[in-house]
Amino acid sequence: MSSPAHPRPAPVPATGRPPAAGRPPAVSHARCARLGIPPALAWGFLGVLLFMTGDGVETGFFSKYLADQGLAKPDAAAVIAVYGITVALGAWLSGALSDLWGPRRVMSAGFAIWLVFQLLMLTVALPTMNYPLLMLIYGLRGFGYPLFAYGFLVWVTAATPPQRLGTAVGWYWFAFTGGLPTLGSLVASATIPVVGSYRTLWLALGLVVLGGLLALLLVREPTGRSGLAPGRGRPLTTLAGSVSIMRRRPRVAIGAAVRVFSTGSQFGFLVCLPFFFTETVGFSTSAWLRLLSVMFAANIFANLFFGAVGDRLGWQRTMTWFGAVACALTCLALYYVPVVAGPHFAAAAVAAALYGIALAGYVPISALVPALAPRHKGQAMSALNLGAGASTFAGPAIVALALGPVGVEGIVWIFAVLHLATAVAIRFLEPDPEFLTPDAPPAVEDAGLPAGQH
Repeated sequence: MSSPAHPRPAPVPATGRPPAAGRPPAVSHARCARLGIPPALAWGFLGVLLFMTGDGVETGFFSKYLADQGLAKPDAAAVIAVYGITVALGAWLSGALSDLWGPRRVMSAGFAIWLVFQLLMLTVALPTMNYPLLMLIYGLRGFGYPLFAYGFLVWVTAATPPQRLGTAVGWYWFAFTGGLPTLGSLVASATIPVVGSYRTLWLALGLVVLGGLLALLLVREPTGRSGLAPGRGRPLTTLAGSVSIMRRRPRVAIGAAVRVFSTGSQFGFLVCLPFFFTETVGFSTSAWLRLLSVMFAANIFANLFFGAVGDRLGWQRTMTWFGAVACALTCLALYYVPVVAGPHFAAAAVAAALYGIALAGYVPISALVPALAPRHKGQAMSALNLGAGASTFAGPAIVALALGPVGVEGIVWIFAVLHLATAVAIRFLEPDPEFLTPDAPPAVEDAGLPAGQH
């Protein structure tokens, strides 16, 4: 595994001369290293933050905007559902294609897809409000952000030394969730009253362009510039390997399942809790949105904390107690605290913040799953990213099936039990010893070999 600490000669001392042509602006290697940011990837974290801010601008209003423009609510929901499917597929492909092409080319593809289909949406689909065209264009744009953002996550896991990987992925999730939904929603809340929803979507395009260019032009770390798998010369074999790894390495499949349910409650709560807090507890819609902001603001900073804690305390132990068990308890608190306290914002905000913090306890999973298959990190990340995409369906599906029979109270208990189940599953995710020996001989396992032939 190549170390990102010094992939290039140190920056020229401050002698008044500009950096050499073609070299990215200097970042402080020592400062980044102290913070746990791989210095050679530092611009990429900022790029992901800006990209995901632009992508997240639409999160809180796009379905309502479509309905306000005359699209039937079921049709608007169908557009979002198709988008969710392509996001999940893009998340899976980000790892598989990183094995084949290298993370940087995957990010470039995601960047191009997002720009092309956002422009088509703004200039063709939205002005005409043609439902089939809108579903096609917006659905295809769904491949964009996971290829870009999760491609960078694969790059981080491939280029960071094992002893600092938990902290590095903590910074990644800080950038990702800092943009989507946190800063993206804040940008929309500030600009929509001033310029309207349609022009706000154009502003989102500008943020994505800025973030994408920063990451793609200024990150020069060499690991991400070529395919990660030995079998990358055979595309079909490499892509098939990104699925078959869950059979060849069952612990990777367990890790993917943990990833599904680690944030399944989050996406499920986004469906049912707005109604609970506004209709049962008595909050206004604006108060609920402020509560949601508290939840995710707590989460983005906790991502950094638990990334570093995982490196010191152990990835499995951190996920078990600060992720799974803590999420089970705070799921219940999200329901029972407002039931007891009524429309008391401070009490509900404490419960929401604690839940957001507990979600961050799962952050080390992005370091742990590649450690289960160190010779095929891209394939392992494909499985993990597929789990991340599937969580956007699993949570709402549970709500859709259970809300009628058991209500919100029953749903929070279902999610609490699922979080406890992940605590049991995490015990089976012991890292492969080879992952912790970066000086081992080069890998010879090919993505197409049957299980056991390595």
